[in-house]
Amino acid sequence: MKLRFLFVVVGVVILVLIAHDVPLASHLSRIERDQIIITLERDAYSLSGQASQILLTKDSAIAITATKLLNEFAEFSDSTAIIVDENGYLLASTSATDMAGEDYKARPEIAAALAGSFRSGERLSNTLGEQLIFVAIPIVFGENVLGVVRLTYPKSTIDARVNNQIRGILVSAAVAVAMAIIAAFLLSSVVSRPLTHLRSATDRFAHGDVSAIVDEHGPIETRELAKSFNAMAIRVKNMLERQRSFSGDAAHQMRTPLTALRLRLEQAGDSVEGSPNIANEHIEAALNETDRLTNLTEQLLRLARTEGAVLELENVDVNSVLNELCDEWSFLAAENEIELVVETTDQLNCLTNELALREIVSNYIDNAIEHSPPSAKIIVIAQRMSNQVVVTIRDQGPGLTADQRARAFDRFWRGSTHRDSATGVQGSGLGLAIAAQLALSSNMNLELAPPPSGVGLDAIVKIKIS
Repeated sequence: MKLRFLFVVVGVVILVLIAHDVPLASHLSRIERDQIIITLERDAYSLSGQASQILLTKDSAIAITATKLLNEFAEFSDSTAIIVDENGYLLASTSATDMAGEDYKARPEIAAALAGSFRSGERLSNTLGEQLIFVAIPIVFGENVLGVVRLTYPKSTIDARVNNQIRGILVSAAVAVAMAIIAAFLLSSVVSRPLTHLRSATDRFAHGDVSAIVDEHGPIETRELAKSFNAMAIRVKNMLERQRSFSGDAAHQMRTPLTALRLRLEQAGDSVEGSPNIANEHIEAALNETDRLTNLTEQLLRLARTEGAVLELENVDVNSVLNELCDEWSFLAAENEIELVVETTDQLNCLTNELALREIVSNYIDNAIEHSPPSAKIIVIAQRMSNQVVVTIRDQGPGLTADQRARAFDRFWRGSTHRDSATGVQGSGLGLAIAAQLALSSNMNLELAPPPSGVGLDAIVKIKIS
């Protein structure tokens, strides 16, 4: 990834430089040529004005005077200047190789200037064997053409200047490319390093290291990706830990009823011929163990379904749910000579899952009935506190110690040996564990606390309003 990113960035920079510098080089060449022509035109017009005064004298010293004029011009100009008379013969030149009296009227620009036309441009000089930039201006007085001033400049000199400028551009482009390579390398390292760490953590995770965690640094995109990976890793780790714990606890808890069931059946088999009554007792005990095993299996399945689940939240009328549940449990409470009372305020609504709330409160009421003595009272209280609804099931049973309250939501934990009040089967120790999982999945928190009177237990459900 780092090399691909590097090639892409450098490639883009090179394309931008090409798109910018190639037209720039052509533009510089045109500018340099236009500047030379403007300079030549300016100088040619200046020489033309001075030469007209010399040519009007018509004396024998015209050539000497013209040569002096061009020598003065050569002191501040690099161009080659010539002056020809009205017949096209050379009077003076700044070049030592030119001979006075040489016929120049065959040059196209000289011929055009003798005809009264201004000429400028570029042509190949057969004499010098190179391209020349030229300006030819007629020397006029009134309507008469007295001669021509021509200035030339080697195109190779212009090309050399342009090449120097292009070399400067190329050096700047090379520096820009080098800087782009360095910047792209640093940037690709910043971008790819978190991804490399994430890939390494993913490989470790795939090979069984569920503790693999990625540092959440780098660009915001990689930080979000690392955050999502860490959340996934923690969730999977917790699920695996729960699965291992669940498997171990389930195997341990099911071993006892299975062993007891086998023992009872063996004893029944040994007694069936000699002592039918004893055999019937063992069969009855075996049936009880079967009921216990069935109940345990159902509870384990319920716990497995609730762990890791995400339940749909809805707006729930807490008062309505509590009143319906108390009506349902009032008959069992009456059979145990227990009074079940509801104390709620008006209109308590919250965001949770109604089925989960019913399951949790039913579990609390069931435990309260099981552990409350005859003539006791169980109070179901619902009230709003800050931004949550608090439901409390308060009983008058033996209560739990602080250590017992801390362990009460663990799987298979039992405060004492008891039988489920609804089924008559010995409790599995999974009821509160299931309630805790349901609460975790439906915007609720569960607590166990001593009541204000100090007698009994407060089983509390806290539900966030929104």
